[in-house]
Amino acid sequence: LQRMLSIAVEVDRSPTCSSRKIADDIFPFILNIPLRNQREALLNTMESQLLRCRLLELLFQHSCDVPTTSSMSLDKILYFLSHSSVLPQFQDETATWQRWDEMLQYLSLLLMSYQTFPLAEHLRSSLNDRMDLIVQRARPRLQDSDDISQLDIQLKMNDFISRMQEALGQPLPPQIQEKLYMLQ
Repeated sequence: LQRMLSIAVEVDRSPTCSSRKIADDIFPFILNIPLRNQREALLNTMESQLLRCRLLELLFQHSCDVPTTSSMSLDKILYFLSHSSVLPQFQDETATWQRWDEMLQYLSLLLMSYQTFPLAEHLRSSLNDRMDLIVQRARPRLQDSDDISQLDIQLKMNDFISRMQEALGQPLPPQIQEKLYMLQ
């Protein structure tokens, strides 16, 4: 399945457009996956970084009270950090801290997926164009909204930690503290 999805993203002239169409079709099914380990298995084994990034973006858009229309960027990931909450569909018998832990896991995965396609490869280009870009050693262009400061990160992280501690009503478990450190 993962290989087929990866090929489906690549066959179109615009992988970005393909990944959006496929993610829009798959997203409702992801919301209906009942167990965390099943959701994580699907997202962790996804071969297409572009598709995984788009699915995670949809997941966080769905969890925001006020979704943003900006394009995917580091600034948008910070927006998700500030405005996302645990998804109601995923609130089963698991402890509250585990739902926050899952959210942090997905934020980290989104960041890794996003870092892969604009910085390492030209995944937004078609296969034919990508070969030309690689031969020319063209550097991918960063977006203006990818230029964020350490202060921005620190402020958003502090806000997020405060929100999480308020929701949990207790000190953060070591697993969450470790994920927060890695995400930052």
